[in-house]
Amino acid sequence: MLKKYLAIFFVSMVPLVELRVAIPISQGFRLPLLQSYIVCMIGNMLPMPIIYLFARRVLEWGKDKKYIGKFFTFCLEKGHKGGEKLKEKAGNGLFLALVLFVGIPIPGTGAWTGTLAASILDFGFKKSVVAVFLGVLLAGIIMGAVSAGLFTAIFSFA
Repeated sequence: MLKKYLAIFFVSMVPLVELRVAIPISQGFRLPLLQSYIVCMIGNMLPMPIIYLFARRVLEWGKDKKYIGKFFTFCLEKGHKGGEKLKEKAGNGLFLALVLFVGIPIPGTGAWTGTLAASILDFGFKKSVVAVFLGVLLAGIIMGAVSAGLFTAIFSFA
């Protein structure tokens, strides 16, 4: 059972999939939902301070390097454009916009992307941590409800 918990913990740390995939995996493993939710939350939030503090610096450092420069420049430009667009639309509601961006489980959103956007926008570390945490809570609740219902239906037919 420990291996299953470690698996969902590490899956929840992976960019793009995060706890959006880890929670359904936990339900496929038939692990208790509440414990799985907590393990996935911790795994999803663990990289957040590192992303906030260092990802932007790494991208700026690498943007003029020979082999990685184009990709790093692309990431920075996309982050700036997305951040400015989010700022325009959200105005004073940037905190709530970040919570919803992270919390609504669709491809391309999540703790990694939200944290990088907050870093590029100079949103502030404490506000970013709280907004991303609330977003991860929301995404976890949504994925937990969907996964529990789906796997209950699947296992009842099996």
